[in-house]
Amino acid sequence: MHGGAITELLQRHHLGDREAFDQVVPLVYDYLRRIARSQLARGWPSDTLDTTALVHEAYLQLAAETGLSVKDRNHFYAICARVMRRILVDHARRVSAQKRSADGPRVPLDFVDVGVDAQTEVMVAVDEALTALHHLDEQLVRVVECRYFAGMTETETAAALDMSLRSVQRHWLRARAWLLRELGTAHDYEERAGS
Repeated sequence: MHGGAITELLQRHHLGDREAFDQVVPLVYDYLRRIARSQLARGWPSDTLDTTALVHEAYLQLAAETGLSVKDRNHFYAICARVMRRILVDHARRVSAQKRSADGPRVPLDFVDVGVDAQTEVMVAVDEALTALHHLDEQLVRVVECRYFAGMTETETAAALDMSLRSVQRHWLRARAWLLRELGTAHDYEERAGS
């Protein structure tokens, strides 16, 4: 089944056919796992969320959406990447809050990974920067979500966002420059975003 059939099922879901969404998932499952792997590989601290768990959590959130407007398969992948990013940010914040909480679970000192706390801070800072950028230019954030979080090519991003390839390239450069400036010492982000 190709993109046209997936798009048709997504449109049926938009019109209220919940079973249509269940039919889409097996068709796009491998790509959703690719998006989840890509996001987890970016350093999100998660001892409880693996690729499968992240895909399933995103599925639950998206399946619960009524009137989800998706124009095609690539647009759907971009939405999935956004949902997965939100899940990971929320998870990182919960884990960080538990560690700071006096009532949180006790963790033996030899088990503590200091790098995890620093990585959580970086990922939350990236998310906060994207939220700030969203207020300035939502299109730039959508390009970052497609390119950086969903791992889409420039061509796939252009199709997902209904933009020209040249516009995607310009938006990607502007978004990266803005994020690097906003994040200051985000050398690690620069290296990963450069690909």
